[in-house]
Amino acid sequence: MFYGAMVWDPWLIVSQIVCLQCLYYLSLGVAMALLVGTRVPRLTLLYLFDFSTLTPRTPTGWCAIASFLLAAVTGAGFMLYVIERAKKCLDFAATLYIIHLFMCIVYGGWPASVTWWVLNITGLATMALLGEYLCIRRELKEIPISRLRASV
Repeated sequence: MFYGAMVWDPWLIVSQIVCLQCLYYLSLGVAMALLVGTRVPRLTLLYLFDFSTLTPRTPTGWCAIASFLLAAVTGAGFMLYVIERAKKCLDFAATLYIIHLFMCIVYGGWPASVTWWVLNITGLATMALLGEYLCIRRELKEIPISRLRASV
């Protein structure tokens, strides 16, 4: 696929957003299950969408913070395969975190914790910058010409 010849396809963009959002919450859920699930008797959606669980005052809060950062790193890896373009990584990462903000508002109200805001801005920056780095590395790989000439 030639990147310059792409046409604007809203269905592709929406499907990429949905796919990236689902993969992000899947990785966040796995990280929460591994890090927080061993510390609490019952793991609920409260740990994913309520800002009050993200506190640096408890070991469980630190595990939840680490889960969100780990999900941001894995989200950057998912961007490499779902988005594939470095210049789109910031847009998709920002969209993911804006949707997450709206889901948090619906679930637990406006996030009033400074820790929540710092964590999500850090996660956004991590996902966007690491995703761009990974995509740029893939885009700048050399195309082996000897293999192309052998088939002609």
